[in-house]
Formats: sequence, C-alpha cells, structure tokens
Amino acid sequence: MLKSPYHGGHLEVVVGPMFSGKSEELIRRLNRSIIARQQVAVFKPAIDDRYHAAHVASHSGQLTPALAVGNTAQVRQHLDAGLPDVVGFDEAQFFDAGLVPLALELADQGVRVVLAGLDLDFRGEPFGVMPELLSRAESVEKLTAICMVCGAPATRTQRLIGGQPAHYDDPVLLVGASERYEARCRVHHVVMR
Repeated sequence: MLKSPYHGGHLEVVVGPMFSGKSEELIRRLNRSIIARQQVAVFKPAIDDRYHAAHVASHSGQLTPALAVGNTAQVRQHLDAGLPDVVGFDEAQFFDAGLVPLALELADQGVRVVLAGLDLDFRGEPFGVMPELLSRAESVEKLTAICMVCGAPATRTQRLIGGQPAHYDDPVLLVGASERYEARCRVHHVVMR
C-alpha cells in the first residue's frame, strides 16, 4: 500500500488560565512560521480590544498583527482570497461555534491551525468551543500561571468584582485584564453561589 505524503494540516491548541502566557506562546509559534517564510494569517475576536485593536497582544507587551473579526463568517470571507500556510486564532473561547468546522476544514486542506484561549471560564467550567477544539486537536499544550494567593501553579481564572469573587450567575463574557482577573490554583479559586 502506498502512503500519502504528509500535507502539513493539523490543529494545535494552547490553553490555560489568564496570565499563563497563551498569547505569548501563540505569537512565538507564529513568528517561527514567519521566519520560515510561511504565509500567516492571524485572527482575534473584535470584542477583545484590551491592549490593541489590530494586534494580538500578550500581557507582557509582545504584539503580532491580527485581523479583528466579529464572527467566523468574517474569517471565511478573508480566507476566500487564498489559504495561508498557517492560521492563528487568539482568544478562541470568544469565537462562535463555527470556529470548530472552520478549523477542521483548514487542517484538512493542509493548513496548520494554531488556537490559543481559556479552557475554563471564571466559574471553572469548560469555556465555549474550547472543549471540542481540545478533543479534535493533534497537539494540546496546557500552560499554568502563578496563583496570586499562594504561589502554586494556577490553572483557574479568578474574576473579582470590587475585590471580591464574582458570583456564579454573573455573565460569562467580561473582557478584562488584571483589574478584573487573577490567576488562582484550585484551592484558592472561589466562585460565590
């Protein structure tokens, strides 16, 4: 039986809590692709304008140009002009359910798809499309941050409202940074009921 040649398409997912370096890792992987002279397209959700509207930005200040989109239909429109070698998505948890079939189609067409996002919401529950992306990825890297209470490895994102833990029934989507969120370990992650 003849083997088919490797065509390069696959999904890579980078997850973890806030402040774990997900965007920084996405930027690192995309920069390596650019150094390798590959064509790269990067997308971010338009609702994430914390640091820069037209760039993926890490909390440490690293930047890479990105197209801010409102939904995956806009990503498809942009990619209709031609497929790049690599497509990156930052804050993938904020994208609509269309991201999963789009990512799979791109990988099936030979595109390397790199997605970064929160795997858990502030309540400690699976976030948006991330569980399905994680289960379908060829490669998953789960990063940790540092718990702001005890210094242990942090796997959770603590939302704070007026310095107090958020309530379980608060809206899931609330874009922010250190003014609203902290990294916490399992022991120190608190959600008010």
